[in-house]
Amino acid sequence: MTQMSNVPELETALARARQKRAEEADALAAPHSGGMDAYFAADEAVLMVERALAAARGEAHAVPIDFPARWSAGAPLPHLLRNDHRAILLFVVEQSDPVWDGTTVRIVGPATEADIAMVEFTQCVSAKLGMPNDEAFHGHPLAGRGLRVYGAFEVVFSPWIAELAAINAVHPRDDPASWAELRHFILGFHDSTFECVARGFRVETKRGSIADLLEEACRRLVA
Repeated sequence: MTQMSNVPELETALARARQKRAEEADALAAPHSGGMDAYFAADEAVLMVERALAAARGEAHAVPIDFPARWSAGAPLPHLLRNDHRAILLFVVEQSDPVWDGTTVRIVGPATEADIAMVEFTQCVSAKLGMPNDEAFHGHPLAGRGLRVYGAFEVVFSPWIAELAAINAVHPRDDPASWAELRHFILGFHDSTFECVARGFRVETKRGSIADLLEEACRRLVA
């Protein structure tokens, strides 16, 4: 895509991209359509223009980040623990089974052994895990501004960081510059959405169960 900074041009480009996506969605029912690949390409084009338009307007928008662990789309079982300065998020990692024929259902629970991601968010000032789920994700304030479900994102021009900074401005030792070092992260799961404001994160993947690794996460937080 040609780089554009003119808002009217970007608005026109977004309308065209959304029309193309709608056409590809309708074409999925046709016998000779481009299939899901064509739809996903059209959807990605929409997201790119959404981000460019929001950036040109100076508005909040979500940009994808390089996240080293991919969570299960079906039952990621996210769990969040935190103290005053750190947050630890656990979830089941997506796993492919080459012998699975699609005729059975694998039930995953907190005691099921699997590959578990343990994500530690450092210098975390706020974190939440809850609504919306994937069926209501289009109601998120950043939907239509580069955000999609089942992805890892960072929010540019984050209103949440601005809100927290304004609240803390009354503190006698508040350092306004320190807020520029914080980042707003979003991870969209099947039944919930995780968001936090932190300085950064690190990811480990371990074999075990959610139940077992919750104990390890608790020990880390109190160490």
